[in-house]
Amino acid sequence: MANLSIGNLVPDFTLKDQNDADVTLSSFRGKKVLLSWHPLAWTGVCTDQMRALERNYHRFEELNTVPLGLSVDPQPAKAAWAAVLGLNDVKILADFWPHGKVSDDYGIFIDEFGFSKRANFIIDEEGKLLWSKVYRMSELPDIEEVFEQLK
Repeated sequence: MANLSIGNLVPDFTLKDQNDADVTLSSFRGKKVLLSWHPLAWTGVCTDQMRALERNYHRFEELNTVPLGLSVDPQPAKAAWAAVLGLNDVKILADFWPHGKVSDDYGIFIDEFGFSKRANFIIDEEGKLLWSKVYRMSELPDIEEVFEQLK
């Protein structure tokens, strides 16, 4: 696991999005990135969490920020879920294989359950950790709190 202290570089990664395209974190240098981890697709709080990113996509753009949703679900499941949710702008990434490696690198993989904690990480324009918060499984992250951190 990386040293994820505020101001330190975060681990880079490349994962497939719902459209089967490679998404590499470091390709967003010059922009902030929100990594919004949800435990599993097709569940209530996770659905609300990803819909909040989509609903607020233009606000993220105004703040030079790319929101990304991540979970251990496989890419085909992400594709089906994104279609059902109507995600047109937000990319949701599959941390499926090696199973949960990226969430483990970020210190939020739960071995006992085989999925990640619910968490938000804001990465600055240089790839350094700006802010992070881990939530209770049943807790919907407050999108306004995220925007306050981005300002």
